[in-house]
Amino acid sequence: MRIGSVEVNTPVMLAPMAGVTDLAFRTLCREYGAGLTVTEMVSSKALMYQDRKSLALMKLGEGEAPAAIQLFGSDPVCMGEAAAKAFETAHPDIIDINMGCPVGKVVSSGDGSALMRAPERARDVIEAVVKSVSCPVTVKFRKGFDSASVNAVEFGLMCEAAGASAITVHGRTRAQMYSGRADMEIIKAVKAAVGIPVFANGDIFTGEDAKKALDFTGCDGVAIARGAMGSPWIFRDAKAALAGEPVPEAPSYLERLELARRQFELAAVDRGERTACLEARKHLAWYLKGMPYAGYYRDRIMSVSTLKDIYSVSRDIEDSLRDLERRPRRDS
Repeated sequence: MRIGSVEVNTPVMLAPMAGVTDLAFRTLCREYGAGLTVTEMVSSKALMYQDRKSLALMKLGEGEAPAAIQLFGSDPVCMGEAAAKAFETAHPDIIDINMGCPVGKVVSSGDGSALMRAPERARDVIEAVVKSVSCPVTVKFRKGFDSASVNAVEFGLMCEAAGASAITVHGRTRAQMYSGRADMEIIKAVKAAVGIPVFANGDIFTGEDAKKALDFTGCDGVAIARGAMGSPWIFRDAKAALAGEPVPEAPSYLERLELARRQFELAAVDRGERTACLEARKHLAWYLKGMPYAGYYRDRIMSVSTLKDIYSVSRDIEDSLRDLERRPRRDS
């Protein structure tokens, strides 16, 4: 697949998620086969005010390509200037525009999915960004703002006409947030209407889900978000499923712990130990999902503040898992 001038060898994208898709997590997802990675969303206004946190969010890893920086905002001039700054500072392969975020404070400012109610302004934003950078520009949006204003097909056509090189469609309205089921029918309709690559997004939690989404919608790729939280190996599984190969077994709990520790060590190097450990609390809880005694250890995880704390908790979890393995099985 090509997005403008950018070649994507594997049609499986790690979708941007605030507080999740930092450099450390993207590194693991890339190693497991993500064909395209996207940063956490960056505020165009904050970026133009030289906000250090925003600058840090745009940092790409060595060899992280193709990769996109996602910006959000509703002022065309500011978005154009922010896109130029992001491109000059971090040299991404793609600039992605967020027009799907459903969070209240984003929507109340007219940003994110609020732009689905203002397609003319959305068009102006896309055109401004396209004119400001020499790399492809993509857009992520939803089914519509609510059930009374489902306009994904029209919105997709507008994005294409404004110069977007690809789009990602989440099959829920803003009003749904993340409830209910993603509507693959609307994504299929968008794909049938436009001539640029389309990524299907929503309810992709397994490799088989990725294949079903592509088979049904005819899309060019899938964008995986919540399905990757605590399980970056989903990209390996998706690649296998799309290739018609057996999906590998999920890593053992001990392997997951080792993977989690590595993620936190990478994050500590990139963002500092304290910040990495605060973020680790939710990530480790995701890695532990379904694990014996997970509830007990989640309570301990909520108090970790150093890598030493993480190592202590993970050693205790390992001891518990090995103890379970040594216990004789009862005959059924």
